[in-house]
Amino acid sequence: MKPKPKTNEQRLQRVLAQAGLASRRKAEEFIQTGRVSVDGKVITQLGVKVDPDRQLIKVDGQPIAVRESRVYYLLHKPRLVLSTLHDPQGRPTLKDYLKGARIKERVFPVGRLDWDADGLILLTNDGRLAQILQHPRFQVPKTYRVKVSGLPTREALMRREEGVQIPGGGKHRAGVELIKTGENRAWLLVTIREGEKHQVKKMLEAVGHLVLTLKRVAMGPLKLGRLPVGKIRTLTQEEIQSLRQVADSQKFRHQNKGELLTVSKQ
Repeated sequence: MKPKPKTNEQRLQRVLAQAGLASRRKAEEFIQTGRVSVDGKVITQLGVKVDPDRQLIKVDGQPIAVRESRVYYLLHKPRLVLSTLHDPQGRPTLKDYLKGARIKERVFPVGRLDWDADGLILLTNDGRLAQILQHPRFQVPKTYRVKVSGLPTREALMRREEGVQIPGGGKHRAGVELIKTGENRAWLLVTIREGEKHQVKKMLEAVGHLVLTLKRVAMGPLKLGRLPVGKIRTLTQEEIQSLRQVADSQKFRHQNKGELLTVSKQ
């Protein structure tokens, strides 16, 4: 069964107030005196619900500028999908999954995830939050479940935590936890804070381990959980509040202490 299209229905007077045209009480007067129309029809009754994202609302014949509500979605990005919304070469992008979930808001991905990796992607229209979560200077942790070739030694694990020099780049640290091992294979949880391009792969290759698979399982307090590959869900209010608290604390730390958090062992 196909999911029902998402709507943003609100009382008309509230929409007018949110658009900054007037107070809620004054907006009610606009409606009752016949100054407001919805899709060409004059509305004079209070309590009518409208969808400002889909319907044309006018006051005195002029369209109102609706302030877009902040929205937050979590996508489990599949492998072999670009973490962008557009690709001139026509390769699969995140936009294909937004269409499938019938998401109409203008959202964008927060940060990047390698083409051949899968895992957590946050999609939002909250520019302030996105900037703090993805910018290296704020050092919000991102955690990855990584399968590598070879069996890491304790010395190699400690080296990643103390700092690894990446060819052509700087020295980076990571929190590392060994989950399990197999025949010449190992599974790790790796937490980084800078988020530079291909950073996890480069760090592991620098200590002799080729990355076979990589999945992002967390960004700050946000967890991928059991969300199936290719599926999207709306963040809960608790998750949104947690992200905002992290963003506010990291911004405060950066502005007032002039220092950033370091990665500790997981």
